[in-house]
Amino acid sequence: MSKPTHAGLSKKTASTFTIIPAIDVIDGKCVRLTQGDYSKLTIYHEHPLYIAKQFEDAGLHRLHLVDLDGAKAGAVQNWKVLEAIATKTNLVIDFGGGIKSDKDVDIVFNSGAALATVGSIAVKNKPLFVSWLQQYGSDRFFLGADVKEEKITIGGWLEETDLKVADFIESYMQLGVKQVFCTDVSKDGKLEGPAIDLYQQILKKLPALQLVASGGVAVIDDVIALKQAGLSGVIIGKAIYENKITLKQLTAFVENNQ
Repeated sequence: MSKPTHAGLSKKTASTFTIIPAIDVIDGKCVRLTQGDYSKLTIYHEHPLYIAKQFEDAGLHRLHLVDLDGAKAGAVQNWKVLEAIATKTNLVIDFGGGIKSDKDVDIVFNSGAALATVGSIAVKNKPLFVSWLQQYGSDRFFLGADVKEEKITIGGWLEETDLKVADFIESYMQLGVKQVFCTDVSKDGKLEGPAIDLYQQILKKLPALQLVASGGVAVIDDVIALKQAGLSGVIIGKAIYENKITLKQLTAFVENNQ
């Protein structure tokens, strides 16, 4: 396995608005689900590495890589896809899906991820996640907050909690977590626009947060609006694959926002 070449985010990446394209993986293939529903599956490409190289060629520096098999199995599965992309590109990769144990975290970092993406485990097993923050450093983790009506939801969005999203995020900011992405589950995969009001409410309470938007982005104007709203980045998936936002548009955005 290759060793990770990036320790968290560079200062440049962290301080500017960052475009983070997403690749979701099932059976080693690049796919997308609608609202986390495995029955609503679209295969976009057989080879995620090819897609990752296209992102890199477009001038993008980050990648949000999601192991959907791992998320379903409760243990990392598609680490070979991660290793291939980490070895053959210079993308700063965050990898998530099925990270439930110390072994999973080791596999993710040893396979080349700069960041481990963690969601449900931070809700269900806080002591375990805190132990990872202490062992690896809080800058190595990208915390995911899935939200429904301002409350945290987990388990593929099937399990709702009474945790308010701002309180959840703040509790981990106090432990050093700086990078959080937030998905309004009612928006994801629908191309109906991002949850800007929700994000502004969170940032009003937590102005120091590096908050990344996820879900609902449909056109390049959504990206511009998120930047103007004070977010630090955006994860874009379906809009790219459905050609609603072109790589050419993203290249121009990056060049104009250096």
